[in-house]
Amino acid sequence: MYSDVRSRARVSLSAGASASHLSEVPSKKFRHHPESSWAIGSNPGAARASSPSSETQIDYGIPGLQSFIDDDWVVVATDYQGLGSSGVHQYTVNRTNGIDAVTIVAAARELPVGAGTRFGVIGWSQGGGSAAASVELDASDYGELEIVGAVCMSPGVPSIALKLPGLGSALGGNDIPPDGHLFMILAGMATAFPDTLSLDDVFTANGRRVFDQGWNSQPVHHFSDTLGRAYKHGGQVMAVDSSKIAAWLQAFNDASAAQRKPIAPVLVQIDRQMEDGPCPVPWQLGYIDAISALGGDISSTTYPDDDHFSLPQHAIGEARDWLAVRFLSIHQRRSSLSGSRDGRVTERVVDPNPAHPNGEARDRNDPYEFTL
Repeated sequence: MYSDVRSRARVSLSAGASASHLSEVPSKKFRHHPESSWAIGSNPGAARASSPSSETQIDYGIPGLQSFIDDDWVVVATDYQGLGSSGVHQYTVNRTNGIDAVTIVAAARELPVGAGTRFGVIGWSQGGGSAAASVELDASDYGELEIVGAVCMSPGVPSIALKLPGLGSALGGNDIPPDGHLFMILAGMATAFPDTLSLDDVFTANGRRVFDQGWNSQPVHHFSDTLGRAYKHGGQVMAVDSSKIAAWLQAFNDASAAQRKPIAPVLVQIDRQMEDGPCPVPWQLGYIDAISALGGDISSTTYPDDDHFSLPQHAIGEARDWLAVRFLSIHQRRSSLSGSRDGRVTERVVDPNPAHPNGEARDRNDPYEFTL
């Protein structure tokens, strides 16, 4: 399954595709299970072998997977365009990644797993940007699906990053550091916008050599090591053609989240142990400010004792509970109109307490019963 910024995602449910993309389903048979789509982060980066479908020994890279299954959720995780499928990974192209995260939900409904039309998205890092975009797509991208909310763990949104020190200043510099994240962001953008962008706009001959040899085999953090050696021994790997910068800036905006008012609530989970981690705190706060300016329903929880990489394991419980409350809220609205009580699923919903200094959840001790 893959997508493109110019067209809707395409779905394949051949034996290979279903094995490649669909992760876990609950064993119980309710009418409709709550469904969560996990948007993987940047740790895999470029290497196709690091896609969720390849991480079968460690729960497909999905934090807290068993807790979702135990609570009778359907859980899916997409490999993204070029990550587990053909082509170059559209790294941090929030919009295509977001479409992939939504399209796999539609694919799950074609299988006998009890998936309904309502779903939520949880994502981390690159996947946090994917989750952010998943609530800003076109109506045609959702079809009959209804998204109830998105949880963005330390989201990476390129258009926000460009406006702040770091990524923006690096692109405008004369000696760009050999950073694997920036390198693959540029490669992903060029892949998503082949009509207006070229790798030759931003990569030196040395950089093109490294890219051609490693784009489909090295995870992004390993890529940084390779780029560092190439930079040391062969010179610059990135050099921006200033005459093309306007086209690149436009592409960054077109590819990014925070361009439209989200159609569902958003929760941002902020890792604040390090202000300048892979997705620096100013990027995360900048996304919140942008959505607030658009009039979106957005809230946040700060995890002061977590860095970028420890955040998912410690924040996933709140993410699951927050989405469960969103499902409940929609159910209660619909039930007040229809009075339907059949197909009941009993869920224990905890009340997330964003003000808690450690981002922990507070148990309400009063389970709800609702129909999904």
